[in-house]
Order: sequence, then structure tokens, then C-alpha cells
Amino acid sequence: MELAKITMRGQITIPVAIRKRLGVKDGDKVIFMEENGRVIIENAAMIALKDAQHDFEDDAERLGLKDERNVVTIIKGREI
Repeated sequence: MELAKITMRGQITIPVAIRKRLGVKDGDKVIFMEENGRVIIENAAMIALKDAQHDFEDDAERLGLKDERNVVTIIKGREI
């Protein structure tokens, strides 16, 4: 368990151990989500990546993309 103090401006410093677990560094963004009455902090870039992967699942299936080689092939403009 880690403890952080809230400043007069509502700011907190995320403890080093938590930053390491989240994989965030100076300048990165975090997102706060409420789930089952608890507030969860996540690495915003990782959430965006997961959302993008989810959004492209249907497109990948439609395009017949089965693995990374297929993605590289289509990016290079060749037929799979």
C-alpha cells in the first residue's frame, strides 16, 4: 500500500513503485476510472492501445489478417 498527499490544487504525486507498476514516466498520462465503488488508475496509453485493438478485431477478421506477418504484408501494399 502506498500513501500520497493531496495538495491545495488537488494534485498528488504518484509513488515511484506505483509508477513502475503502471509503466508511466514523466509526461505520460493516466486515466482514473470508477469500478464497483473503487477508483482505479491506469496508464492511458495502454488503455488506448487495448481499445484500438478491440476496435480493429472485426476489421482484421474481415480482411483475413491472422498474424503479424499478414499485417506487415498489407501495410506494404501486397496481397495476403
